[in-house]
Amino acid sequence: MEAMPTDASLASYIDHTLLKPEASREQILTVCREAVEYSFKSVCVNPLWVSTVRTAVKGSGVLTCSVIGFPLGATTTEVKVLEARGAVADGADEIDMVIDIAAARAGDRHALVQDILAVADAVHEHGAILKVIIETSLLSDEQKVLACEAAVEAGADFVKTSTGFNGGGATVEDVALMRRTVGPDLGVKASGGVRSLEDARAMIDAGATRIGASSGVAIVKGEQGAAGY
Repeated sequence: MEAMPTDASLASYIDHTLLKPEASREQILTVCREAVEYSFKSVCVNPLWVSTVRTAVKGSGVLTCSVIGFPLGATTTEVKVLEARGAVADGADEIDMVIDIAAARAGDRHALVQDILAVADAVHEHGAILKVIIETSLLSDEQKVLACEAAVEAGADFVKTSTGFNGGGATVEDVALMRRTVGPDLGVKASGGVRSLEDARAMIDAGATRIGASSGVAIVKGEQGAAGY
């Protein structure tokens, strides 16, 4: 686990995020400019915008992140793999995939592992990073543990709390549970409802090594961000 960041280094934990389906090119480019200005870790967008982000942040050190099977996770593994390969080909450095939530709720570890493993193989083949969204608001604690264990078994690089589109969001309790489950070496991303410096620091204190937020600028300025991705 990483040490608690200073206020100056907190930006490097943040995936500056814009996932609203109605987001315009101008709004995407604004998020990119903010990410470069504040040295956020990445810009996280829907696959449609990956090439735009990649071009906009080129040379800045800011990574390009995209979401797969988003926000429901209810597409086939083959489609998730195709989507992931396309995003990486367009320039994504990191992929955040949604699990088969129904499989997690049914306790089907094999289905979870196979779904994640196929995407992990496709992503890692090109040197990119895979984060696995388990959608904590739809799972019991037992199901959250199962999903995290499946992500570890399948070779994911991170587990992530939420999409931000299915109710709820990151909680300190869920982040701590996920950290205990995956151990000290896997990344844990707190996402959904993190809108202030206080929120972000609480998540990091609980074990998060990455923060997904649309309120990145407000967070690093010590202000209160607005709701929504």
